[in-house]
Amino acid sequence: MRVRLLLEDGTLFVGKHFGAPGEKFGEAVFNTGMTGYQELLTDPSYCDQIVTMTYPLIGNYGCNTEDMESTRSHVLGFVVREATGRPSHHRNQFSLDEFLRKQGVIGMAGIDTRMLTRSLRTHGTMRAVITTGERSEDDLLQELRQRTPARDQVARVTTPAPYTMPGEGRRIVLLDFGLKTGTLRSLRARNCSVTVLPAYSSADEIMAWRPQGVMMSNGPGDPEDLPEIVETVRQLIGRVPVFGICMGHQILSLASGAKTEKLRFGHRGVNHPVKDVRTNRVCMSSQNHGYVVTEESLAGTELELTHYNQNDRTVEGVRHRSGHAFSVQYHPEARPGPDDSDYLFDDFMDLIDDWERGRNHAEAL
Repeated sequence: MRVRLLLEDGTLFVGKHFGAPGEKFGEAVFNTGMTGYQELLTDPSYCDQIVTMTYPLIGNYGCNTEDMESTRSHVLGFVVREATGRPSHHRNQFSLDEFLRKQGVIGMAGIDTRMLTRSLRTHGTMRAVITTGERSEDDLLQELRQRTPARDQVARVTTPAPYTMPGEGRRIVLLDFGLKTGTLRSLRARNCSVTVLPAYSSADEIMAWRPQGVMMSNGPGDPEDLPEIVETVRQLIGRVPVFGICMGHQILSLASGAKTEKLRFGHRGVNHPVKDVRTNRVCMSSQNHGYVVTEESLAGTELELTHYNQNDRTVEGVRHRSGHAFSVQYHPEARPGPDDSDYLFDDFMDLIDDWERGRNHAEAL
């Protein structure tokens, strides 16, 4: 069966089908990682996206039940140069083809992924349709250009109800904008008691859990489409220590008066160098985002720049001067990618301890 990928500028790719059949409209993006395709496929931040892998051989180590970053895949289509049919790895349980079929994701192989990637880098992220059907290109292109981009991704990927993973350490409320299990692992490794709440929980609902710290997860979509959540976080700043990653970083920044903008083609991969301006330390980071906080918008706010991207100088981290809050644009929990930035979870623990000491001292006075 053939499969077609049609971009909104009219560019057409025809390849070999694998995975699930169907027709899906979404946003075409690319990821530069050599490995980690299963974690990518189950990352909720890729909701409504058709992902192209720039590395030419994908699927060689198969898939398993342990490397899921959420309960299901959120990708609409998966485009590769070559999909391995016979994976070889001691942890392999099923092939990439079997995984995509189970998850309802349309797979496409055998196209020039370099050409597709260069098109997205040159012209920017584009809307696209991937299909195994036989509709004409004219019909597909007309519908593609008329469709209104989805704006409710966070509502679709967040947990429907609170749940708790008990621990004997610090009490953390984790706002789920599109949570990856890697974040939970990092907090549980520090013996935290973690309560995961729906994205649209109010400030009063969050504080009712008596958290010692609030963390905000990654998530899909445009952060400026979430004014209710931005207002909630604005109410939390100064009341409890806050740590945000990816979407959480953008929400914290908006709540503090900064602004965001869309990148031409986003940062998606596992080898992005990020510099900490306070220590001059450079870390390799895992990234998946299409929006960034604009550096010029930090002026006049309580935020100060802490990290920037070595490739394009975009903002990768901020700290609130007086509110015991900080955030990073990249993924310290990795999954996939390097764990150079795992120390940020320890920084969050230290921030909580500092807050507790200050509160105890104030009460003693």
